[in-house]
Amino acid sequence: MKTPAGKECRFYYQDFFRGRSEQECRLIKNNPASAEWKVKDCTDCPVPDILLANSSPDLVLEATIKKGFMGLNRHVQVHASCSRHLIEVPKPEVGCSKCASEKPGLKELFGDE
Repeated sequence: MKTPAGKECRFYYQDFFRGRSEQECRLIKNNPASAEWKVKDCTDCPVPDILLANSSPDLVLEATIKKGFMGLNRHVQVHASCSRHLIEVPKPEVGCSKCASEKPGLKELFGDE
């Protein structure tokens, strides 16, 4: 579904059918440690770009909204991991280095990690 920022994101949900007014980020909603989601958080959210760059079914994302000083500098922080190898993924746009090493032709992207 398209976010209010105009990007495609599978975690964003909205329902305006028959007078409803529902908008939510299901990725943020599943994280109780996060601050409350607001529509404007979609503007600078890195998740749609990560999903566009990496469509691996083994990539697990966890997003948290971090508040800055006095509510300023509010941003979405993303933590990624691989459910197949149970490791942290430092660059979610690129993906898991172990998954890439298992695929022919992708070893060159990661070198000797």
